[in-house]
Amino acid sequence: MSLPEIKYCPGTLKEGFNTYSPATLRNVFSGKKVSHILPYPSPRKDEETNDLFIANRKRISISGFQEKASIILDKNNLRLTEPGEQGTHILKPIPIDLKNVREVPANEHLTMQIAEQVFGMSTAANALIFFQDGEPAYITKRFDLREGGEKWNKEDFASIAGKTSENAGSDYKYEYDYVQIGKLIRQYFPAWRIEIEKYFVMVVFNYLFSNGDAHLKNFAALESKNGDYLLSPAYDLINTRLHVNDSYFALSGGLINDELRSPDYYRTKKPGKMDFITFGKKIGVVEQLIERLLSPFCERQKQVEELIDHSYLSTASKRGYLLNYNTRRNHLNKI
Repeated sequence: MSLPEIKYCPGTLKEGFNTYSPATLRNVFSGKKVSHILPYPSPRKDEETNDLFIANRKRISISGFQEKASIILDKNNLRLTEPGEQGTHILKPIPIDLKNVREVPANEHLTMQIAEQVFGMSTAANALIFFQDGEPAYITKRFDLREGGEKWNKEDFASIAGKTSENAGSDYKYEYDYVQIGKLIRQYFPAWRIEIEKYFVMVVFNYLFSNGDAHLKNFAALESKNGDYLLSPAYDLINTRLHVNDSYFALSGGLINDELRSPDYYRTKKPGKMDFITFGKKIGVVEQLIERLLSPFCERQKQVEELIDHSYLSTASKRGYLLNYNTRRNHLNKI
C-alpha cells in the first residue's frame, strides 16, 4: 500500500489541499503545523511498531471495539505517549474482524465531518491520518482536557445508569432504550431543556447515517466551566452498515415502546417521522421544536453527497454510504 494522493484536506475534506488545511491545524492540532503522515509504519505490518502500540494500549483507559492508542502532540510532531505522559489525542488504526476493515477510519472521519459541517452538531475535533506505508488511521483530539492538561470530569451513560458487566451482564451497554437516556438527562442536567434537543438530534443522526453502535458508552456527560454537566461533543459516529449487518438501533429497547410505534414502524421495524416525533415528545423536547429539528434530516442535503465524494472511502463504499443515507432518509420521511 502506498500513500494516497491528497486532493482534499484529510480533516475538513475541502478541495485544493495536499495536506491539512489551516482550519484543521487550528481545530485539531492547536494551530501547529502537523504532517498528515505519522512517524511510524503501520503496526499491522511492522513488528517493532506493533510492540510499541501494544505497550501503549496497556496504558490507555478508553474502551471500545476498536483498538486505540494514546498520542501526544509534541511541538509539531505526533508520537505515542511514554509512561506517565497525558495524551492529547486518540488514534484508531484499522481494526480487525470486520468487513471492509480498511474503510473504518475513513468512514468514521466522514461521518463525524457530516455531523459537524452539515447538521451543526458539536463533535470531537478529528481528522484522517496515514502511516508511512499509506495505511489510514482516525485521529481525534481529546475534549476532556483542560488547558493545563488536567481532565474535565466525564461520565458515560452506562455509568450514569449504574450499568456494569458485573451487574448487567456482558451486553450491559446495550440493555437500555433511548427514552430512558432522555430521562437521565432530565434528571441530572440542570440545563436539560437545551441538552435534550442536542440528544434528540444525535439520535436522529445516528439513525439516518446507519450508526448501529450508538450504545450507552457512546453518550457522555462532560463537566462544564461552571461546574455543572452538559452532553459531551459527539464521538464514535460511524456508518456501521458498511461493516456489519446490524440492527437499526444499538439499544435493545429501541427508539420507543411497542405500544407507541406507528403502524409502519410496528410492521417494518423502520421508524418514520411520526415515530421520531413521538420520541421527541417522550423525552421532553418542546413539541413546537420537534418538526424544526427534524427538518434538516428529512431534506436532501447536497453537502452530504459532496463530502462523501471527497472522502477517502473506496468508490464502492462511497456508493454504499450514499445508498444507506438515501434509504434511511426515505424511511424518515414516511409519516
